Amino acid sequence: MCKRATGGAFAILVQAPLAAFEWTKGKARIFRSSPIAVRGFCPDCGTPLFLQYDDDELIRVTIGSLDHPERVVPETHYGVESRLDWADIGSDLPQEETRERF
Repeated sequence: MCKRATGGAFAILVQAPLAAFEWTKGKARIFRSSPIAVRGFCPDCGTPLFLQYDDDELIRVTIGSLDHPERVVPETHYGVESRLDWADIGSDLPQEETRERF
C-alpha cells in the first residue's frame, strides 16, 4: 500500500504519538485508504503527508514532508516482504515484516 500511496518503491515514515504531534502550517485533507486506516495529503500540491491507523495513538508522517528530515534517524525497515527485488536497503537496521493487523 505504501508504494501506491507515495508513488515510490517504498515509503519513509516517522512515527510519533498523535497527542504530541502538531501541524505548524495549513491543514491536511484526509481520505480513507483502507478499512483500517486514513491518509492525509496537502490540499494545495497533493504531497502525501501521513498515515494513521484506526484506534491507534501514533501518526506516521512522510519524512519528505518534514521541515528537517535530516534530524530523523532510521530505526527499522518495515514491510520488507514487499520489497522490490532491485531495491537494496543496504543497512544493518532490523527488518520486520508487515504485521497481520496491517
